Amino acid sequence: MSEVFDLIVDHPFFAGMTRDQIKVVSETGTVVSYHEGQTIFTEGTDAVGPLLILSGDVALEMQTPGHGPQVILTLHSGDFLGWSWLYPPYRWTYDAHVHSNAEAIRFDGPGLKEASEVDPALGYELMKRFTEMLVNRMQSIRIQLLDVYSTPR
Repeated sequence: MSEVFDLIVDHPFFAGMTRDQIKVVSETGTVVSYHEGQTIFTEGTDAVGPLLILSGDVALEMQTPGHGPQVILTLHSGDFLGWSWLYPPYRWTYDAHVHSNAEAIRFDGPGLKEASEVDPALGYELMKRFTEMLVNRMQSIRIQLLDVYSTPR
């Protein structure tokens, strides 16, 4: 098996998936490293696939009128980053900046989509998991935004 397979096989996101399904997903992944202060992606650029953060911290920021860039959520080890690769127009909707040196697995979005077309059961499993992540993330962002805009400046 591959290094990526070994890194993801016991991750909670993949719990309940078959080893064969996890193997297919792992074949689309590459381990990448980022340094503190580095930008992973910026709003409006091509969204090519999700990242699973293995270590470090990554802040999602959005530009807000009159307030400049605001951190709306900080992601940590074990968190997935990005879902914009799933839906047209396939553009990132936030900026992602590394707050502490980070290692991650970058998955190939088109490769995941192709594998999902070939194996609809895999596609369904991935969609269930990414949709749940999206809903949870939106709730977290909502709470963070309430905190940002209710704090006196």
